[in-house]
Amino acid sequence: MSDPNGASPYKRQSSRLTEGNDRAGARAMLRAIGFTRDDLRKPLIGVGHSWIETMPCNYNHRRLTERVKAGVRAAGGTPMEFNTIAVSDGVSMGTEGMKASLVSREVIADSIELVARGHLLDGLVLVVGCDKTIPAAAMALARLDLPGLVLYSGTIGPGRHRGRDITLQDVFEAVGSVAAGTMTEDELREIEEHACPGAGACGGQFTANTMSTALEFLGISPAGANDVPALDPGKDQVAYEVGRMAMRLVVDDVRPRSIITRAALENAIASVAATGGSTNGVLHLLAIAYEAGVALSIDDFDRVASRTPVVASLKPGGAFVAQDLHEAGGIALVAQRLFEGGLINGDAKTVTGRTMAEVARAAVEKPGQKVVATLSAPLKPTGGLAILRGNLAPEGCVVKLAGHERISHRGPARVFESEDAAFAAVKGRTIRPNDVVVIRYEGPVGGPGMREMLAVTGALVGEGLGDSVALITDGRFSGATHGLMAGHIAPEAARGGPIAALADGDVVVFDVAGRQLNVELTDAQIATRLKSWRPPAPRYPGGAFAKYAALVSSASEGAVTRPQA
Repeated sequence: MSDPNGASPYKRQSSRLTEGNDRAGARAMLRAIGFTRDDLRKPLIGVGHSWIETMPCNYNHRRLTERVKAGVRAAGGTPMEFNTIAVSDGVSMGTEGMKASLVSREVIADSIELVARGHLLDGLVLVVGCDKTIPAAAMALARLDLPGLVLYSGTIGPGRHRGRDITLQDVFEAVGSVAAGTMTEDELREIEEHACPGAGACGGQFTANTMSTALEFLGISPAGANDVPALDPGKDQVAYEVGRMAMRLVVDDVRPRSIITRAALENAIASVAATGGSTNGVLHLLAIAYEAGVALSIDDFDRVASRTPVVASLKPGGAFVAQDLHEAGGIALVAQRLFEGGLINGDAKTVTGRTMAEVARAAVEKPGQKVVATLSAPLKPTGGLAILRGNLAPEGCVVKLAGHERISHRGPARVFESEDAAFAAVKGRTIRPNDVVVIRYEGPVGGPGMREMLAVTGALVGEGLGDSVALITDGRFSGATHGLMAGHIAPEAARGGPIAALADGDVVVFDVAGRQLNVELTDAQIATRLKSWRPPAPRYPGGAFAKYAALVSSASEGAVTRPQA
């Protein structure tokens, strides 16, 4: 287990940092913060988290990290804690601050990479919570290919309002109800005060819980770990075992790229479809695949979703929240359903050492649970998303299907150059039934940062227009969004995509069955309009946003930042 100098043979990276006379200076500095000679002879395991006092989602990270570190020590490693940033989608939603959210995914992945490379860490445990921290952690692991895993810090419990469970989604929809005059401001305040009862990420199958589910199916999070709620007494023990598991991965030299395979990514896509998950899953799984060097395209999501039924009744399309899924049998129960139908690859590996088939077979279903349906009686026969193309989206766009049954719409465009302008129109009650709300210049470059549109979509639903209008955007939707919405339209307006040519009154046609999104204009008419089009001036001429806009790829490629050719 050790060399003649007492150092572990599993210090495959960190020996260059801590071993030998010439590293005395480094050891002296590490001793100053409490590391002993014996500590530095063991593998160094980075324990990264994103505790921040701007949201409930990550508020338990410090506590969980202490348990992870205890597990690492018990298994013969030396944990080194570090932190990174997080931007709350829920808090920043509807403001200019929301533009920082997707940008933060790249910054988080980059910062994890820099710490791991800068300090020659032997392994990683990454504790994640709010939306972008989850894919960012998986991206960093795939990029570094160091032994490690991701632990989701857990979902928030549901709030209670007048005898029913509520989530943050209900708050945004209540805003629209007040504007429509169907709810009092006093009731809005009641909902606001009770929707978020403590630490944890948003409780529905919104982006955080979608990606938590996807990472268990991807195999890079331990089966049964992520769905344990944030404040469940068992979460601390989960964190401790994760620390021990990280050391096993280091000893056995299990690398992330041996787990994040094409088969595993398709399993993750199936999990998004089967749970009616967030369309952001498309963006994030494409990004993870890019970092892992696995070929994956936007059309793969349509192919997998088309064969995958929706079996989990989770908000916003269903009736339950993530805590209910945990109590019903957890993410593993969803895996069991899909494995029974031959809808996931059972040979895919996981960080636990078990295959997905073994995970699925071991699931324990709570008698009488109503959260996860059977394959013989699914909630919907095909998955919760579709990829459309057409003369408005030559490179594709994403439509969420779970939670509504409309698969076609034809109506006049109401064009807005920003989310703020659209929200003002919704609040002013100038949107009419049958309209197609168009929000452009909110894509990866145009935003920059691809804001989510929950404020707009929530207000439309709250005003009673959710079943009569449609919305298209080159921006994103929150996982809490429901209604007929097409997002991630590519090419985006800021890059001269056809959405930039739309004008008020143009007739936009959704044909989900035919996988088409079109405007009733000829190619020649669109081309003529685009000849006179000029890109708008950058909203941010300098700083992080400008760097991001200069390096970011199309949404159809995961909106990853990469070196320019």
